[in-house]
Amino acid sequence: MLQPRIPVNPLPTGTPIPLTNPAPTPAADIEPTAPASTPAPIPVVPARTTVQLTPGSALALAAGGGAVVLVVGTVLVSMLLAVAITGVSVAVCAVVLKSLINQERKH
Repeated sequence: MLQPRIPVNPLPTGTPIPLTNPAPTPAADIEPTAPASTPAPIPVVPARTTVQLTPGSALALAAGGGAVVLVVGTVLVSMLLAVAITGVSVAVCAVVLKSLINQERKH
């Protein structure tokens, strides 16, 4: 009942299977754009630019990363401290209320 159902592809070719078969185009209407003997030109991919770090920029990057870590750590610790203080205050309120209710029952 809880086993996953994996769909099975009857033609694992990597090409999408169309939902409807389009009408085939007649071969007489197709005109070649280039002679059959000339291969298509290969597009030239520009070289990627490299980022070079100088010692000053590397130091600034390290200092910036350290500052981010300190700020995020401070925020997380303050949130944890706020949750802890809230929990302690709720526990103290519960003890005081329980004490008041017990005193009302005795008198």
